[in-house]
Amino acid sequence: MSEAESTTLEMIHSAAKKEFIEKGFKSASLRNIVKTAGVTTGAFYGYYDSKEKLFDALVGQQYETLMNCYRKAQQDFAQLPPEEQPEHMGDISGRCMLDMLHYAYKHLDEFKLILCCSEGTQYAGMIDEMVEIEIQSTHDYQAVLNSLGRPSPQIDTKLEHILVTGMFNAYFELVIHEMPLEQAENYLTELREFYTAGWMKIMGQ
Repeated sequence: MSEAESTTLEMIHSAAKKEFIEKGFKSASLRNIVKTAGVTTGAFYGYYDSKEKLFDALVGQQYETLMNCYRKAQQDFAQLPPEEQPEHMGDISGRCMLDMLHYAYKHLDEFKLILCCSEGTQYAGMIDEMVEIEIQSTHDYQAVLNSLGRPSPQIDTKLEHILVTGMFNAYFELVIHEMPLEQAENYLTELREFYTAGWMKIMGQ
């Protein structure tokens, strides 16, 4: 890509971020993006064939990085020997949540787009996707507890979904409101302690 092409792409991305943040994906105008970027519609279509592809270019890498970090934490915990899992419950996911927080703060614009402006795109379901992964991991952990002779009562599915969704919404509030990082780290520690204690109570541990 030539220097001129790189500059044009940067102008398109800058204009798109502004338009998407102000209006959200569904209401954003491709015409306004092109006008603000100072390029022709033909020039735009030389890079992207749709508004969806443009949004994907802005946030796709950040989305994948965050989700891969989260999935890996769940996998790493599940791969621990069953007898070691109870003593490490929350440790691996806790480190992951902190890593994800730091990553999100390095890419605030992109995650504000995902969290606040992505309705109408595949990224609008990020929290729901994380909730489903967390719920499945919780069920897998309960099976481990049962195998260790530490039976865990079945959790009402509606309550489980409410609690897990609430946990992630609280977590991403830190990013949405752009709290000072040090304060966000402290809040994250308190959130983890709160939810860990609650889950241990519900699981009868």
